[in-house]
Amino acid sequence: MPTYELTMLLRVMPKTDIVSTLKRTANTIFSTGGIIRKIDSLGFKKMPFKTSAHSLVHREANYFIIYFDAPPSRIFDLDEAFGRDVDVVRRRIYKQDSEPPEACTLADEIKPPPYRSEVQKMLEMAKKAKKPQFSYNTGLDYYPFQK
Repeated sequence: MPTYELTMLLRVMPKTDIVSTLKRTANTIFSTGGIIRKIDSLGFKKMPFKTSAHSLVHREANYFIIYFDAPPSRIFDLDEAFGRDVDVVRRRIYKQDSEPPEACTLADEIKPPPYRSEVQKMLEMAKKAKKPQFSYNTGLDYYPFQK
């Protein structure tokens, strides 16, 4: 199962209601056969612009990110369920990259570009690539430009 990232903006409410909303969200993910990996709270912030959701205007929200694994066929159902929740102002589900980022050391970054391994790989690919040849495809029996 691929890993997904659910970003949620919850309306302004007491902590007990926030906890109950997160439990509802978690139970929805579990009911579709998903597994929650991590829940991050980014805190209570002002929104960059006012947003209306469920016939209310919101200017501030509680920001949360939930990392979870779920079957790809169930993502649309999850998005629909979160959209019906009155406490969720905005939500978005993103697919996480499957490959971890490469480890980089300071010694590799200090090297000049021609000595870095990724630059050397690109140079090898350029050498192997077929270079286009110029062809006089003008249809004329003479070269119209000066040589």
